Amino acid sequence: MNGEARRAKLLALLRQSHEPRSGSELARELGVSRQVIVQDMALLRARTDLEILSTYRGYLLGRDAAPCRRVFKVRHSAADTRRELQAIVDLGGRVEDVFVFHKVYGVVRGALRIASRREIDAFLERLQESSSEPLMRITDDFHYHTVAADSEEILDAVEARLGELGLLAPLREYEPEDVKGR
Repeated sequence: MNGEARRAKLLALLRQSHEPRSGSELARELGVSRQVIVQDMALLRARTDLEILSTYRGYLLGRDAAPCRRVFKVRHSAADTRRELQAIVDLGGRVEDVFVFHKVYGVVRGALRIASRREIDAFLERLQESSSEPLMRITDDFHYHTVAADSEEILDAVEARLGELGLLAPLREYEPEDVKGR
């Protein structure tokens, strides 16, 4: 299989998957080295307008599947992270990212792509094993999540549940419009 055919197959594999695919897994499936996959991803990013994300769990196409998105501003302790994420995914939402608005640094964002309790467990385990603090620590626990879902009704239910749990935080006038996301 030549490079063009391999990259076409690689895109087809990413389009078929709603879960991240590791470089090693893709390399085995296509019969090449992981380094070839890394190079192919760089070429695909340069030659297409597709958003190809590289997460800690592997590669995936960005902005796929879910047609609706909403940004929620929340505040809670690190101990409530599991409860927050479960409230979102249990109602059918997918947590695309976490970001903070820092008055000096601006928006600082990290990709999450969490859609299940199993993925919450993996994320929290990875966070606990690292020496890093959650991003929300730099803004006194205030942070935002972009949540994707199949309908506005799901996003309304997520918003209501986060409110019931006391996790929603009020938006402030100094927050830029693109952070508000509503």
